[in-house]
Amino acid sequence: MAREKFQTLTEPMFYILLCLRETCCGTDVMARVAEVTRGRVTVGPGTLYNLLDSFLQAGMIRETGVAGRKRSYLITDKGRETLAAEYRRLLALTKDYQALVKGED
Repeated sequence: MAREKFQTLTEPMFYILLCLRETCCGTDVMARVAEVTRGRVTVGPGTLYNLLDSFLQAGMIRETGVAGRKRSYLITDKGRETLAAEYRRLLALTKDYQALVKGED
């Protein structure tokens, strides 16, 4: 059975939504993701703008401004709920790992 869209988030999806808790444009999002993850996760323009469009269509973000070609975005309540659900899912994964590994690392 196919998963519902956005049931789980990829790392780029997670960090884009996380960064959009404050209004910013696409270029700012790319820079913030790289900064927050200390370069571990990078988001290229193609991936970013495709995801921004998908998030807009899903009502997870909204456009807050347009200045020429520069558009700014902000997470919506639906996006916050999706982000929080993914956070809880990730916590459950780490809890399961810890329970099963018990110091084997």
